[in-house]
Amino acid sequence: MAALGSPLCTLRSLLRELRYVSAQAGRPYRDMAAYQHLTGAFRAHRITSEKLCRAQHELHFQAATYLCLLRSVREHLALHQEYHAKGERSTEEAAGLVGLKLPQQPGGKGWDP
Repeated sequence: MAALGSPLCTLRSLLRELRYVSAQAGRPYRDMAAYQHLTGAFRAHRITSEKLCRAQHELHFQAATYLCLLRSVREHLALHQEYHAKGERSTEEAAGLVGLKLPQQPGGKGWDP
């Protein structure tokens, strides 16, 4: 299993993703129910004097999973808009999307201009 990093870093990343979502919704991210829930949960599961706090690690894992979901959805929407937003494309545009160029027609004898 990959290392999760610090819980504070995960919380900051989650809040950053919430800002992206709230910018699209047109309202402040601090007014969202998800913000209230996340900050409340992270405050409730702070580091205690126990050596191993299972609930804190479980919360951190769930937060990291939710962060992965939010990032993946945002990146998927960006890719979808970039490649599927225009509808039908010409052959030249489709070749340009993958970094190719169409061969040029030679203008010699026997070719129509």
